[in-house]
Amino acid sequence: MGGRIKARAALAAVGAAVLLAAALTAACSSSDSPTDSPLPTNSPVPPPLAGGYRLAELVSGEALGEAREFKTEVTPIPGVPDEALVTLQTGPIYRVSLGGSFAPQLWGDLSSLVEFDGNEQGLLSLAFSPDFAEDGTVFAYYTPGSPEDTVLSRFQATTTDLDESSRETIITIEEHDRNHQGGHIIFDRQGYLMLSLGDGGFGGDALEVAQELDRLLGKVIRIDVSEEPYAIPPDNPFVGVEDAREEIFAFGFRNPWRMTIDSETGEVWLGDVGEGMWEEVDHVVAGGNYGWDCFAGLEVWEDDEQCVGKDFIEPRAIYSHEEGLAIVGGFVYRGSEMPELYGWYVYADYVSGRVWALNTADDSEPIQLLQDDFPISSFAELPGGELLIVSYVDGLYQLARDAAP
Repeated sequence: MGGRIKARAALAAVGAAVLLAAALTAACSSSDSPTDSPLPTNSPVPPPLAGGYRLAELVSGEALGEAREFKTEVTPIPGVPDEALVTLQTGPIYRVSLGGSFAPQLWGDLSSLVEFDGNEQGLLSLAFSPDFAEDGTVFAYYTPGSPEDTVLSRFQATTTDLDESSRETIITIEEHDRNHQGGHIIFDRQGYLMLSLGDGGFGGDALEVAQELDRLLGKVIRIDVSEEPYAIPPDNPFVGVEDAREEIFAFGFRNPWRMTIDSETGEVWLGDVGEGMWEEVDHVVAGGNYGWDCFAGLEVWEDDEQCVGKDFIEPRAIYSHEEGLAIVGGFVYRGSEMPELYGWYVYADYVSGRVWALNTADDSEPIQLLQDDFPISSFAELPGGELLIVSYVDGLYQLARDAAP
């Protein structure tokens, strides 16, 4: 455990240095302000109220029609603030109006490429290029069936249509079972694509891949897709490291389901689905080792040769299987309607329907915001920073403060 604590302390020191630099920069940039300007007098914003939130229906399950079930992701369409894509695990992708101005329309269909057998396979994530307005490119991560591999591909598209025939395979990940595919595509501030990958299946990381740097399973990878098929960002942490895949950004994950980049700070957060007892939230940094399968949560899972002499980063938060069975990573709230949540990371559990928030600025315990009675499969960040919560089998909901006293 000492290695995990040491790594955590090092991160805290780095974070403090970054905050200090930001404060000094702000002070210097405001040096031409009047010297007699009053200091802010607002009282500190109180923390979120436990149980004080609800899910406000934005689009009903009935209104979604064929887009109601098997939803893995909702992706706002760039430049069209009222519209989003609803990705179904079975392969279809629907364009929907978040304001109800039109009925869901089929935007694209990858059913012919995707294998879905009711397990953890299927169409798992979709992301627009940061330069979508210029290059018309989207990226999809999915399982094509036999053999049990996962694939990251690029396609050409418009805001109203996907060209399925334009598919180009970027990378194929060799899996060894039909579960633990992980699977979320995001782009960082430098425009590099990041993809979260599970340990490939079975149980207990049977093939011992999450700790191995010559395998991509159990990792977050980071690649430059501006070149074909892709290039390695020069600042990736394992560039030039012998016997390591240079695509790797961080490692030691079991089944990271939903990952995000804080729109204000650029920090990476994810939810890693646990095995046996614990679910965890990880604050992901370059080169970080998050423990699986040496650790599960804060507990030792295995104590063998691959775990000796390593520094592991503790999860930022954990919860037991008494509270839920499968974590769903969310977003750091940067909206304006609930200032008490500003800067808090919001996440959920697929099975129990619980939604929590944790303060990204300290080490305080998470606060449970609400519990609902349907499976939450994903989150989305709306253009103004408000959060959309996605039901796997029902509608789309916005996180809102409960009006009740």
